[in-house]
Amino acid sequence: MSNFSRNQNELQELLKLAANSRCADCGAPDPEWASYKLGVFVCLTCSGIHRGLSSRVKSIKLDLWEDEHVEFMKSKGNDSARALYEKAVPVYYYRPREKDCAVLREQWILAKYERKEFTGETKYPPVSYTAGFYEGMLWKKGKDNAQFLKRKFVLSDREFTLTYYNKENESKGPKAVIPIKDLNITFQQEKIGHPHGLQITFQDGNHTRNLFVYHESGEEIVTWFNAIRGARYAYLKAAYPTGRDEELIPKITRNYLKEGYMEKTGPSRKEPFKKRWFTLDSQNRKLLYFKGQLDAEELGVIFIGTESKGYSAEECDQMHARGNKWKCGVAVGTPRRQYVFMCEQEREQKEWLDALRQVLSRPMAPQDYTIESNISY
Repeated sequence: MSNFSRNQNELQELLKLAANSRCADCGAPDPEWASYKLGVFVCLTCSGIHRGLSSRVKSIKLDLWEDEHVEFMKSKGNDSARALYEKAVPVYYYRPREKDCAVLREQWILAKYERKEFTGETKYPPVSYTAGFYEGMLWKKGKDNAQFLKRKFVLSDREFTLTYYNKENESKGPKAVIPIKDLNITFQQEKIGHPHGLQITFQDGNHTRNLFVYHESGEEIVTWFNAIRGARYAYLKAAYPTGRDEELIPKITRNYLKEGYMEKTGPSRKEPFKKRWFTLDSQNRKLLYFKGQLDAEELGVIFIGTESKGYSAEECDQMHARGNKWKCGVAVGTPRRQYVFMCEQEREQKEWLDALRQVLSRPMAPQDYTIESNISY
């Protein structure tokens, strides 16, 4: 007969090992669940995905554990599982973190344990994001309306381009050819209103352009995400041949440091306040604003330099300004002018100030001066 009290104590001891102290799949601290089929310790969120795979998941604290299952966990653990299931993960493949969206976590777990994409076994054909070329249909939002229509997309890391067509017939030529050089992708489910929503951002001359797309299949949209990351990695390796992976990988794609609505007035502060959607791209030191969160092109952009260069971000009071409904002010100073924005709540005001100051405190890199001069121009 199993000694359940002893077994629980032994599992708690296993959790003290560094490799087991974080979720095997997303890195969340203090996992309280485990799969006695795979031998991994996972968090509550990831355990739900494993349960859907029949991975025989139990709670370490709430469930009773048999002796044989505890012995199996002793013989395996997170390090052992990674050595098997993550043996051949491409360097550019995105490994989800604790706060990442559901589809990224789900497809990472399915790719590892069900499809076994990263075991390095030659009997598995190369998956699509390793080929350097990918094409397929995505639902894309129209530039001037909210309607999503199916469009063909073609990705090539030989030409470093992402191309899309308005019709399946390619004879009329592409609607747009997007260089991989300045492209970024980020999951935006709430903004797009779809669990597989993806935002593609790129430079079109001096303007930032957004494309909003989705696919019905979670596997397909995550494949697109990692295929584009693969193309971005290939570009960065070509552009910076001496760059190390630890330097290049953070540049492949990025989530924006802060997004949300604020009210904005003009340079004289006498113009009526208007509600605008703001995005802080910390890597490029840009604060962009749009009329709405699904706009294809920004209305304006503000460079965020350093305090030593005359840039600042501070709380301000604009209670009697014309037309503003919100009262929690943020003043962003540049060498040329001061911008005044209003947040609806103090929490939002604090979050914006914290995010802006995080950019202000980071020294400017050589490429930042080029971005600053282009924006000034």
